Amino acid sequence: MQLYRNNIFEKYNVRVLGTPVQSIIDTEDRDIFIDKLNEIDVKTARSRAVTTMDDAIAAGLEIGFPLIIRAAFALGGLGSGFADNEDELRALAERAFATSSQILVEESLKGWKEVEYEVVRDCYDNCITVCNMENFDPIGIHTGESIVVAPSQTLSNREYHKLRQIGIKTIRHLGIVGECNIQYALDPVSEDYRVIEVNARLSRSSALASKATGYPLAFVAAKLALGYGLFEVKNSVTQTTSALFEPALDYVVVKLPRWDLGKFDGVTRQIGSSMKSVGEVMAIGRSFEEAIQKGLRMLDTGRRGFVANRPEAPVTNAQVDKLLSDPNEERIFAINQAFELGYTVQQIHDLTKIDLWFLQRLSTIFEMGQRLLPLGDGTAPEKALLAEAKKLGFSDMQLAAKFYGENNLRTSELRVRKRRKELGILPVVKQIDTLAAEFPAKTNYLYLTYHGTENDLAPETEKSVAVLGSGVYRIGSSVEFDWCGVNAIQTAAAEGYKTIVINYNPETVSTDYDVSDRLYFEELSFERVMDILDFEQPGGVILSTGGQIPNNLAMRLHQENVPVLGTSPERIDEAENRHKFSSIMDELGISQPRWSELSTLEGVFDFVGKVGFPVLIRPSYVLSGAAMNVVSNNYELETFLKLAKEVSTEYP
Repeated sequence: MQLYRNNIFEKYNVRVLGTPVQSIIDTEDRDIFIDKLNEIDVKTARSRAVTTMDDAIAAGLEIGFPLIIRAAFALGGLGSGFADNEDELRALAERAFATSSQILVEESLKGWKEVEYEVVRDCYDNCITVCNMENFDPIGIHTGESIVVAPSQTLSNREYHKLRQIGIKTIRHLGIVGECNIQYALDPVSEDYRVIEVNARLSRSSALASKATGYPLAFVAAKLALGYGLFEVKNSVTQTTSALFEPALDYVVVKLPRWDLGKFDGVTRQIGSSMKSVGEVMAIGRSFEEAIQKGLRMLDTGRRGFVANRPEAPVTNAQVDKLLSDPNEERIFAINQAFELGYTVQQIHDLTKIDLWFLQRLSTIFEMGQRLLPLGDGTAPEKALLAEAKKLGFSDMQLAAKFYGENNLRTSELRVRKRRKELGILPVVKQIDTLAAEFPAKTNYLYLTYHGTENDLAPETEKSVAVLGSGVYRIGSSVEFDWCGVNAIQTAAAEGYKTIVINYNPETVSTDYDVSDRLYFEELSFERVMDILDFEQPGGVILSTGGQIPNNLAMRLHQENVPVLGTSPERIDEAENRHKFSSIMDELGISQPRWSELSTLEGVFDFVGKVGFPVLIRPSYVLSGAAMNVVSNNYELETFLKLAKEVSTEYP
């Protein structure tokens, strides 16, 4: 925008391709944006763009409380928040002015549904909507902090087509060429709506939409920017349809954010209109229940799904009410706790404003959890119950804990797996083809589901290598692992191997449909990796480029005779297991700090008595110093030992 306003493009005779700069200004400057939409009778939130504190107060009093305050020209909800009175308005405005010269004072639509459409338009005015997504949480929680579901599940046919029509009308009027997204607030009790914003660019939602639908948005947008029409561009995922085609999905996609708030002292854990999440995962299933449970495991926070692993510390109704109405990052598990306390779906809806449809689905998972009763040692689960639980997204480990208790979980997980395979309860491999399987497609973009009777394709017949991805981004592990994984994939391909990738992070290159010969958008759990390896039978598996999650699987895969390429799993275990590593240091006569591997608190105090404070607590098999702490007194020692045990449940 600065180059445009200073006539630099004209001076050097440079043409901006795709969306004209004026259209970017029209969408980013709130005053102009509202005027543009008023021209075509499209509703926007009552809003004032202001540049001084006095104007902000005046605008707030004119519009009326509650309000949302937002910084203009900002990303990730930076500097935003809700104000219920003048003092809160003043504090929020001060914060927003620190990040932008213009701030927006708007009517609050808290509690309305938040819906988003990805829209594509070419220079010939052909316009399609590629994907519509719906936030699990109502307005008030930033999209980046919310669970997002695609395609939308709770809109009526009328609502869906009304918003689609408004989207196309708006994008045509703004003159966007390429790809953009339009966000709406939709009143849950009427068909009233507001357009919140249009991003005249690809965003993180576009990356999610591309991978959710199998429609290559960035590829198509680049072609359209060069002047091609949608009818001239081929959909490179299906290789059979043109890009002038709205995807049809026969599955549901759920995106969940991951926070690392535990890494900071004194941080407020509440989530709201400003984004705090550091990564996200995407899960694919044939039912919402299957996808949400997969997604909760993919976050790698130690949760096995929606239903609690083990009885948590008892919570009171007042605590649950607070968690539901003023949510933090644990809010989905607070819904499970509410069900345990006997809350109805309607009561939870009244507190959270989450749509009844989603809560009903979570209630179905909870009820199945209640039906999974402990079995005697010699008893095996029956077929019908096992099949139903698998369709609702329960993992073998979740079932093992329910049937046989928390002790020796690895053994009982293998027992459930063996029983399941004996009964023929196996997941099937399905393609993401954007055609809802109406036409044949050539795509190798795959997921596994228990809602199906046959595989969409046969196992890879040529010599192949599987590469395990790094999973969710977190503080301490991010894009660097994906870079390693993608290089391993490219090298294997150059050596003449077919490549198979297993990963589930929509933000990474490894989950692009054209990086490998086969992409499994799937969990990196022992169960799911073994399901895929059983099906594909690759010549070898590369773990070492994926960071901690694949490393943690090394010994288990080794025990199942999986050919791990590179460093042997036994050697990985010697490096990762503090006890074994230390013994090797002793053997080689290499100095190390005095240490003790301890299982009882008495033993810990005894050891500390000998060496004195400060001491360092470090679990085995963790990355980036998770739960590693220097402690200098007995109180800290007890607190941090508890934390370390939660992070490294299976290792000393």
